[in-house]
Amino acid sequence: MRGLKLVFTVLTLFFTTLVFGQKGFVRGSVFDGKTGEFLPGVTIFVEGTTLGTITDLDGKFNLSIDPGTYQLRVSFISYETLHIDDVIVEPGEATVLDNLKLEEATIQLEEAVVTASYLRNTETAMLTMKKKSVTVLDGISSAGLKKIGDSDAASSMKRVTGVSVEGGKYVFVRGLGDRYTKTMLNGLDIPGLDPDRNTIQMDIFPTSIIDNLVVNKSFSAELPADFTGGVINISIKDFPESKKANISMSAGYNSSSHFNSNYLTYEGGDTDWLGFDDGTRDIPATENIPFFTDAISHPEGTDGQRYREILQNFDPNMAAVKEKSFMDYSFGASLGNQFEIGKYTLGYTLSASYKNNTDFYENAEYGRYGLLSDADVTEMEVREHQTGNYGVNNVLLSGLAGLALKTKRAKYRLYVLHLQNGESQAGIFNYAKSNQGTEFSGFQHNLQYSQRALSNLLLDGKYSFYEKGWELEWKFSPTFSSIEDPDIRFTRYLDRNGNYSIGTEVGFPERIWRELEEVNYAGVIHVTKDFKFNDEDAKLKFGGAYTYKERDFIIRKYMINVRDLSLTGDPDELFKQDNLWPYNGDYSRGVTYDASFVPNNPNQYNSNVNNVAGYASVELNPIKRLKAIVGLRVESYTQHYTGQNQLGTIVLDNEEVLNDLDFFPALNFIYSLSENQNLRFSYSKTIARPSFKELSYAEIYDPVSGRTFVGGLFRDADDIAGVEYWDGNLTSTDIHNFDFRWELFYGMGQTVSAGVFYKKFRNPIEMVQYFTLVGSFQPRNVGDGEVVGAEIELRQSLQPLSEKLKNFNFNFNYTYTHSQIELSSTEYQSRLDNARTGQSVGKYRDMAGQAPYIINAGFAYDGGEQGFWNGLEAGVYYNVQGQTLQYVGIVDRPDIYTVPFHSLNLNASKSFGEKDHFQVGFKIDNILNDKKESVFKSYDAGNQYFERLSPGTTFQFKLGYSF
Repeated sequence: MRGLKLVFTVLTLFFTTLVFGQKGFVRGSVFDGKTGEFLPGVTIFVEGTTLGTITDLDGKFNLSIDPGTYQLRVSFISYETLHIDDVIVEPGEATVLDNLKLEEATIQLEEAVVTASYLRNTETAMLTMKKKSVTVLDGISSAGLKKIGDSDAASSMKRVTGVSVEGGKYVFVRGLGDRYTKTMLNGLDIPGLDPDRNTIQMDIFPTSIIDNLVVNKSFSAELPADFTGGVINISIKDFPESKKANISMSAGYNSSSHFNSNYLTYEGGDTDWLGFDDGTRDIPATENIPFFTDAISHPEGTDGQRYREILQNFDPNMAAVKEKSFMDYSFGASLGNQFEIGKYTLGYTLSASYKNNTDFYENAEYGRYGLLSDADVTEMEVREHQTGNYGVNNVLLSGLAGLALKTKRAKYRLYVLHLQNGESQAGIFNYAKSNQGTEFSGFQHNLQYSQRALSNLLLDGKYSFYEKGWELEWKFSPTFSSIEDPDIRFTRYLDRNGNYSIGTEVGFPERIWRELEEVNYAGVIHVTKDFKFNDEDAKLKFGGAYTYKERDFIIRKYMINVRDLSLTGDPDELFKQDNLWPYNGDYSRGVTYDASFVPNNPNQYNSNVNNVAGYASVELNPIKRLKAIVGLRVESYTQHYTGQNQLGTIVLDNEEVLNDLDFFPALNFIYSLSENQNLRFSYSKTIARPSFKELSYAEIYDPVSGRTFVGGLFRDADDIAGVEYWDGNLTSTDIHNFDFRWELFYGMGQTVSAGVFYKKFRNPIEMVQYFTLVGSFQPRNVGDGEVVGAEIELRQSLQPLSEKLKNFNFNFNYTYTHSQIELSSTEYQSRLDNARTGQSVGKYRDMAGQAPYIINAGFAYDGGEQGFWNGLEAGVYYNVQGQTLQYVGIVDRPDIYTVPFHSLNLNASKSFGEKDHFQVGFKIDNILNDKKESVFKSYDAGNQYFERLSPGTTFQFKLGYSF
């Protein structure tokens, strides 16, 4: 009963505060202008009264006060006292004085006076953090996110130096691919909807709930060691500055994809619109599956009856059908606030969103090309080619709930995140093949559905004993994720002048079920101790981390046989009751199946990982103006695997496939040339490890493109020539990183920086074409490599040109890299043996996944806070990534490169009405109507398409209302 009374009291106080509270609030945060860190224990006093408060362990304060106009005094020992005049407090509203900067006191300087209106919506803290940080970092604060006007984190990340965004979701740093980029949520590793990726889908986070986005480009000991390009940390607001509720909706139109009567789809389940299948696509059987030879031997017996029962349980739909498509649309809502109950401050954040996007790719093209045996012929020959149309409907639901409790010395947070994603695809392609003596043409239908779910819980605590200089922080986060691809359907017909057939030439129809279940438990602990060194502030930090991951994966494939039937070319005919075995009572005819996963299934495995880490670092000023952080991290990483190869000749039972004990040093230095000008240098060692899928015997087929992923444990050997192209021994990649950077900050959010970096890779992992299995790709360790790069950034207001241009600003950043891989003896010999006449084969090539350059540029307008243009934010942004090696060629298969995609987008938003409660937004994506392309490249030959898609131009309109 006492517990119920306590809950009732808390709820009563909560709702009383919401409904009857007439006082206002002054809230904000205070940070150290020298270090960029937030200051606890700072006094905020209302002059002329006895009212006041102090900042908590995060440097934040919350003062409840009657409505009126006040003068505040912000003071802290050994710092200048800050006076803030004309602070207006309204009933039930929060006046936010965010990011107040305190400077160290000097005899010559007098107290500073700053008006509250000047402080609002600034990025002072983020710029100070960037300026004072001992690691190379970039980022965007919540104020910057609001200023940009983007609705989600992925769109905003395009503004960050050296960052590129793939597919509007996945963020890469410095042109390095997903393998070398890591994403964290509130400082802890979190897998995304695709557990094989290091980065999570960034478009699931609305900017309204984000406190800041920070990209660490250099390593420090408290960070996980498995990154090279950068670590992206998404910090969610735990204590919103004021009570905020927001609802929004958007609609998008693409002339190619929407209201198109040629859009292709198929009949799915009733819950597809919610991102999951309702059971319509359930597998007909996973056990007690008789072979056809057993069924035909006793057609009326137990095996025969069971066989027919399974046949009749297959969904009969096999054909893609035309249906008019609908436009993109989305809905979102968020709610957050903080309030005080006695000595406690409670904060909560709630967010939910729903997105439904439809894409239609007309004249999509997929190809496979190779080199002729005649070295005098430079042009590539076509070996497979398919063109056609396919439609994609993608549904994404996301929900986030966060609760935080804070005292002056401690803070506890609980976050729950759930993501649900469903994607339906249907396509019809014309298909031609000319390879290894086989030539034919025909067409194929593809039907596919994928549903993904992720549930994450984050629980953390932070304790500060700032008088003694101690701070303790711990985090624990379990994640449960699943991927299901139920009933992938693939049908290909051979077409000889209208005579249709299915056989070994074109490949038999397939129905595939894929399932993945993964658990991920991650925990960290950080301990910090402040002390003095050479009469300057210094800091000791140490801690540890533990991660356990386990994955269960299985593919069940049914091969469909067509026995002596006359076909019309309509895939739906295959599972018509009249065509199923036995056909008209004839046991030698009809449609049958072969369950290839019975009795042994090479595409079934279990993997688990234990990763134990510890670290220590020290931050100090060895000489005047020089700050250094020196740290060491150690990680013990062990991976086990249970599974078998295709033939069953190799069977592993929870056997160790990777065991690394590594030490990761980190050195970071910053030298202050002046108050606003720095030189930086850093060195670190990091690592890139193979994923579960890569360190397996799995063979994963993509029915749309016709390509197969082959696990890295498979050997690739030519038994005829006796050449071993790959030995199946996939290992981790060690990387040594060097960074040097100059930066200047000169007010009004303006900055310019330039830097160079160098990375040395030992045993890098790249995707290589598989020789002994046509149309396949495999992760392999290749020869050692290196990357040399430079990057520049400019954020410039146009006010110096004219006072009339004070609300305009220009952002530009450019990253250039030169990469090379030293060819292994096998790859070098392979390229020599297949060189064209007159071609010179060097010892080096480009590094796969490394873009040679990235350009991000933007021209933006900020309407300010006064007058007609108040609340208007608009900008035009351009992004491009240079031609990048995507798949490495081998033997007679050329290298495959991505073609630069020139992304030009317009983004505008306007707030209006009382207190800017209404928001409207307008976006245009891909204004240039560019295409996404990858091509085969070979010496003195014209490029040939590996993949070609036309996404079209999308117009989006958004409405929002804030309460």
